[in-house]
Amino acid sequence: MLEGVLAYIGIGSNLGDSPQICKNAIRHLSHVPDVKLERVSSLYKTEPVIDSPADSYNIEELKDQNRFINAVAEIRTGLPARSLLELLMRIEMQMGRVRTYTGAPRIIDLDLLLYGQEVIQEEGLIVPHPQMHKRRFVLDPICEIASYVIHPGFGVSMRGLRDRLGEGQEVEIYNS
Repeated sequence: MLEGVLAYIGIGSNLGDSPQICKNAIRHLSHVPDVKLERVSSLYKTEPVIDSPADSYNIEELKDQNRFINAVAEIRTGLPARSLLELLMRIEMQMGRVRTYTGAPRIIDLDLLLYGQEVIQEEGLIVPHPQMHKRRFVLDPICEIASYVIHPGFGVSMRGLRDRLGEGQEVEIYNS
């Protein structure tokens, strides 16, 4: 049995065959030494969420992109948080992710949402994910598999965070 930390990974894609791409990312995670895939949410179809982009970005271009397919995976890992983040970035790169600008369409996006109950604020690594409590496309799938998990920064369960969200973010289970 692998000992270690329970971590939660956000998975998303809105380019190509997004459902299959998300499943491939999950398969990549399941084959990594020091990572045990515990549970995976259903796939969810979600509208893109536009965070305040810089003035140089065309807001209409950001709004006019494909819907995302999203999921959340619960893993147990012996890797330190920084190494886990680097692993996620390597998987993204192997799957063809090219980073262009914030909010751009992407073939795959793997986000470290939670790493145990740790709060980490380092250059290039912030855990819990700083926007997760505002995003239904994260909270709906994480609530499906771990609604009881407490956000270490707020002391509120994932269900509590989701219940506090207002309307406006369309999220539905993806049925292939």
